[in-house]
Order: sequence, then structure tokens, then C-alpha cells
Amino acid sequence: MNRRSFITTTLLGGAVVSTLKLPGSAAAAEESSQLHLALLSDTHIPGDQKNGYRGFNPWQNLKDIIPAVAAAHPAGLVISGDLARLEGKPEDYREAKTLLEPLASQMPVYIGLGNHDDRTQFLQVFGNTLPGNHPKVQDRHLTLLEHPVVRILVLDSLFASNKVAGLLGRQQRLWLASNLERFADRPLVLVVHHTLDDGDGDLLDADRLFALLRPHRHIKAIIFGHSHTWKLSEHDGIQLINLPSTAYNFSDRDAIGWMEAQFQPAGVSLTLHACAGNRKEDGKITFIKWS
Repeated sequence: MNRRSFITTTLLGGAVVSTLKLPGSAAAAEESSQLHLALLSDTHIPGDQKNGYRGFNPWQNLKDIIPAVAAAHPAGLVISGDLARLEGKPEDYREAKTLLEPLASQMPVYIGLGNHDDRTQFLQVFGNTLPGNHPKVQDRHLTLLEHPVVRILVLDSLFASNKVAGLLGRQQRLWLASNLERFADRPLVLVVHHTLDDGDGDLLDADRLFALLRPHRHIKAIIFGHSHTWKLSEHDGIQLINLPSTAYNFSDRDAIGWMEAQFQPAGVSLTLHACAGNRKEDGKITFIKWS
């Protein structure tokens, strides 16, 4: 942990909760008015450091990004899934853990799971370093970040390793249904891996998720990856934030990189840090106002 924050771990309604607390000082009071995070997605780290795709090297990209994230001094790092290259092999996670260690020694690192992850292998490699090794939502890995200005809930949409589609599943949706009301005192932002359209490779229960969220106006945004595309949209007043991949793009028009986020009471300021691909909007800042 860095000098500005520390983590405590508790259980809430069957899911593991990571609570970001700030020490009592004038600087901490200023920091408590916003939450500064680094947002990454689709790192696709291989066990073989030279493994690449479309002329890009995912391992090298993340290695190069790590110092930039550290230099930004965020309070934490969130990865929205697909940490591993394709099948979630143990060697993938061992390489990823080694790469992330310089950041993990300074700040909490929260990791969601995507379709190229393997839940069992992930927990075997990372379990003893993550808050909540044994989530109480059946066969799912959730993490909740608490902060005075925002709650961030990292969901688990891994349905089957190395299959494109994602699924929250009934148990995770039931947990959401039973806990959303208690989170109504401040904005709630969800993080999930899969895109939220109606295609066969998207989140298969996205419609049921939106129906569940619709009555709760404190849910302000959903952050996700999967498409390797930096894109903003909106659905039923909920802001949809599609993160770029750090590993490679599927189209030359898309950036490769990570996002810097400053969560405030009224919204979130997002800065694109493009390391490869289309770097035209590198450094561009976009403010999203909560509805």
C-alpha cells in the first residue's frame, strides 16, 4: 500500500468487500472528495513473453505501461478482465503477477474476470494476495471498493474459458437484487468484462442486468472491456464506458492503452493514455456528468 491509503477487508452480503480508507489529514480530506484510479482491460498476458498478435506484444505493452501508471499515483488499479492470454493458464497468471508486482507493492490491484480467464487458475496464483479468496456468490469472484464519493463493484462475467460470450448468472443477479438498495447513499459504478449488446459474444444476460438496474438511479456507470475499443455511450441514463485493451486492437482505428479516472461527486474525468495503435487522442480528457 502507498502512504495515502490502506485496505481493510470485510464480508458484505456474501461478497468480498475491499474498503479504501484514507488517513485523517488535510491532504486526506482533499483526496476524499475524489477517487483517482487507473483502469485497464484485456491485458492478455501470455506465459511466453514473446507471444504476440497483430504485430503487438501484450507482455511488453503492460511492462511499458506499469511505470506510467505508477507515475500517475492513483489510489488503486482496476483490471476489467481477460488478464490472461487465451485460456487462463497458470503460467499466464504467474507472468501477470510478476509484471503487476511493482504496482501491487504501492497500491491495491483489483482484477475482474473475463472469457479468456480461468477462475480456478487465477485464484490459485493470485488468491493469497487478493482481498477475499473465497467469494460467497457461487462460482464468482466479486470485489466492492468503498470510497466517500463512489462505490465500485467489480462483477464476474466469466461463463466459459476461451469462449467469447459472458454471463453474470442467476446467483450473481440475485445478489445484486438483494444488495443494490443498501448502496443507494452514493453513486455506484459497476465494472464487468463483457460488452452489453445483444450479440452472441456479448454479456448474454445484459437485458436482465439492465432490468435489474433500471429502478436504482444511484447506478451511474458500467465500465467494461472485451471489444478492445475506447468508446462512450449511454443506456437508460447509465453511462457505458468501454475501455481500450492494453494488449492489441482489432482495428487500426482503435487505441491501445489505459484510462486514468478521477471520480468526483458529480461524475468522472477520464484521460486516455494510448501506448500503441491509434494514438490520435492520447492525453484527451473527457468529463462524464452523472445523470
